[in-house]
Amino acid sequence: MATPDFDAAAVRAFEHARWQRAAARYDATFAHATQPFIGPLLDAVQVTGGTRLLDIACGPGLVASVAHQRGAAVRGLDFSPAMLAVARAREPSVGFDEGDAEALPYPDGTFDAAVANFGIHHVPRPVLALRETHRVLCPGGRVAFSFWAEPRENIAWELVLDAVARHGDLAAVQVPAPGGGFGTAGQCAAALEAAGFSGCTIRTVHATWQHRDAEALVAALCAGTARMAAVLDAQSPVAMHAIVYDVDRHAEAYRNSAGIGVPIAAFIVCGDRL
Repeated sequence: MATPDFDAAAVRAFEHARWQRAAARYDATFAHATQPFIGPLLDAVQVTGGTRLLDIACGPGLVASVAHQRGAAVRGLDFSPAMLAVARAREPSVGFDEGDAEALPYPDGTFDAAVANFGIHHVPRPVLALRETHRVLCPGGRVAFSFWAEPRENIAWELVLDAVARHGDLAAVQVPAPGGGFGTAGQCAAALEAAGFSGCTIRTVHATWQHRDAEALVAALCAGTARMAAVLDAQSPVAMHAIVYDVDRHAEAYRNSAGIGVPIAAFIVCGDRL
């Protein structure tokens, strides 16, 4: 449910500006956190050769590229021209469209399946985007989207937010209130049901996000995220130095021969269009 001060246009403008900025560095930074969930996401909607697939909020085309390799007939959609430029360079044989997930530019029943890898919660009105997804799927079509699991299962976020709370100022960030972000697996499923989908299933997938050190972890979140990057950008240089040091100290349990391997986890939420 949207907060009382929710402004859809402001949310969209904020997200657009952030993803335009992140596009050039996403592959080298945050993509390493989202890539482990691509296979499970495509498996959830049973993508095989010939599947007509829509990749919503496709970003730099990572999901679309894997689906194309599986033989699917893929179209990707995103509102960021900078992200789409990266996607088109990555996979020239896939069609990528600039557009709004809340008003998909496709006829009813165009696709067999649709996916969104960590994209739906960035849309101002997720249920509206999911209703649009329902519309463009054919009867019997499937949708799946990924969403980060609870903070206790995503150690990178926990380490950084705890460090900001201790050494920075969480209130310093000025961002528009989200319209309908998810907090729990149940809220993800409820959004699918509100959009008209049935047979909702939820699977938790675990992975490890490897970093050279704490500074690289913080830099990846600064470079490849929206709201987390805004929180970090709002901190003073002195606070940022203390935040990195704090993350390094509290990440001791996750050290390995390559640096720091932090546990991450996501929900894969799937539903059917009858």
